Amino acid sequence: MSKGPKTHHVVPNTNGGWDVKRGGGERSSKHFDRKSDAIDWGRNVSRNQATEFRIHNQDGRISQSDSHGHDPNPPKDKN
Repeated sequence: MSKGPKTHHVVPNTNGGWDVKRGGGERSSKHFDRKSDAIDWGRNVSRNQATEFRIHNQDGRISQSDSHGHDPNPPKDKN
């Protein structure tokens, strides 16, 4: 799993709620009670900073991934 500095992650907080963290960071950038709020805020930060955005499930596994940076596997042009 890529948790380098060019990623942002929505992860479950052990005390409840959800955190948005920069890849490789120990502390959260921001804490939310609702996962949907964490996703909205984190996606906006990821777009602004052109990073990969990873959304984790309650068990910690990645459930979704969005590329706002330099995707190493961009979709092929259909033209």
